[in-house]
Amino acid sequence: MKTMKQWMKDWRYPTSLLCIYGFFSTVKPLEPFLIPYLAGPDKNLTIEQVTNQIFPVWTYSYLAVLVPVFLLTDWLRYKPVVVFQCTALLVTTAMLLWLKGVPEMQAVQFTYGVVTSCDVAYFTYIYSMVELKHYLKATSYCRTAQLLGYTVGSVLGQVLVSFELLSYKNILVFTLVITSIAWITSIFLPLPKTSMFFHQRRRDGGEDEDNVHEGSGPLKPEALETAKGPLTEDVTQNNEQSSFENHLDDVKVDESAEKQTKNDSDSNSTRNSKTVGCGDVLLRLWKDFLQCFSSRTLLYWSVWWALATCGYNQTVNYVQALWEHVEPSSNFTVYNGGVEAISNLFGAAAAYGVGFTSADWSLWGEMTLGALSALEGGALFAMVFSANIWVCYCGYILFKSLYMLLITIAMYQIAAGLNMERYALVFGANTFCALVFQTILTSVVVDSRGLGLDVVTQFIIYGAYFSVIAVIFFVRGLYTTLCQKSQKNKQREKPEDTCEAEDDAQIKGTKL
Repeated sequence: MKTMKQWMKDWRYPTSLLCIYGFFSTVKPLEPFLIPYLAGPDKNLTIEQVTNQIFPVWTYSYLAVLVPVFLLTDWLRYKPVVVFQCTALLVTTAMLLWLKGVPEMQAVQFTYGVVTSCDVAYFTYIYSMVELKHYLKATSYCRTAQLLGYTVGSVLGQVLVSFELLSYKNILVFTLVITSIAWITSIFLPLPKTSMFFHQRRRDGGEDEDNVHEGSGPLKPEALETAKGPLTEDVTQNNEQSSFENHLDDVKVDESAEKQTKNDSDSNSTRNSKTVGCGDVLLRLWKDFLQCFSSRTLLYWSVWWALATCGYNQTVNYVQALWEHVEPSSNFTVYNGGVEAISNLFGAAAAYGVGFTSADWSLWGEMTLGALSALEGGALFAMVFSANIWVCYCGYILFKSLYMLLITIAMYQIAAGLNMERYALVFGANTFCALVFQTILTSVVVDSRGLGLDVVTQFIIYGAYFSVIAVIFFVRGLYTTLCQKSQKNKQREKPEDTCEAEDDAQIKGTKL
């Protein structure tokens, strides 16, 4: 019992629960087959209705509720928003199962936009429950759980559809059961006592703990290398420390318990929760926003983040419509689930491999963004003009893998000079800007009240969109590289001039 209580106080307990929640909430076997389901006999909707009238609602609802949910997440201290997210996911799945018609499916997209906007609570919850020295590791575990859930859901859906084990409706019923497990897990999450903005920790001196915490400063590249590469040294040190602590526990259990009780009481007496008003929080966020984006480097990487995420979301949202156009599911055994699973695995491998590269991203990063964005545009063009479903599948895998690789590099570059609060702010700002761009693109290109273009023309525009991004950042990266090389050459010349001047001074001094 004592071991269980100690484990529940450890950072691994909330992290484990959150990983379980993240896994079961992302297992969605029907998601790769959503358009065949909507366009099939179950819903009897046309591809034009799905792409031009139903899917755009998700973008609009996501943008509308993102900022309020971001603030409510911090004010309510994360857990209620996590529970609400899973509840909304259950409602979305049930509506998708039992409702029919365009207005009803638009309501489904609205509720799913609310679900997506609550993702911010999933990662920020850990920040309030875990010490900063464990935050990168806990974030990695939670992200891995989500990715594993997406992959398992895609593979499971492909198996169920290919072998005709379950119909689309029964797959949705199975999804309700899996999501219910996630909902039960969210109930057992401990409620944080503090949050990043509204409920901050303070010491008796009145200073915020974030300002005096050892790990609250900027995330240095060394810390990021630990997160990206093998954790051999950390594991060794943790094993040595844990073995030493276990030895002390065996010898002096009562003394350790008394010390623990004393430390807990001292910690509670020296720290209290400071509740901050909404106006103060908004003012602080605005000042931090101006200070963060005063850095040109951070601004350039954030611009790419917003633009690329906009194009990526549009591609992922409407790629099933393109596949259905190239090869209708009524005439072909679709492999959408397998393609999604492979693209997730390839993307994860590419993102993980970044941690083992020794490239100077501050020098070559922008050129890399430009070159690989050009490949993304080329993959989209190949998907459109080939009219072959297998080329479409391969192009999508390449596109998604490249995006996950580049977004990982961008995250590392942006996080290198920010603490967690400002990183959350920059992440939220970039996501909001991406949604603004996506809303404009959707309303003009996709929405039936705009141009309402067909899916082939849409993907031609998306390919051109990534080509423009590639040109901008490749030219910018080339300019940055040339400037930095010229500065290094000047720095190499200056020490030689200094040495010659010193030699002349010594010679003159000797003569005198």
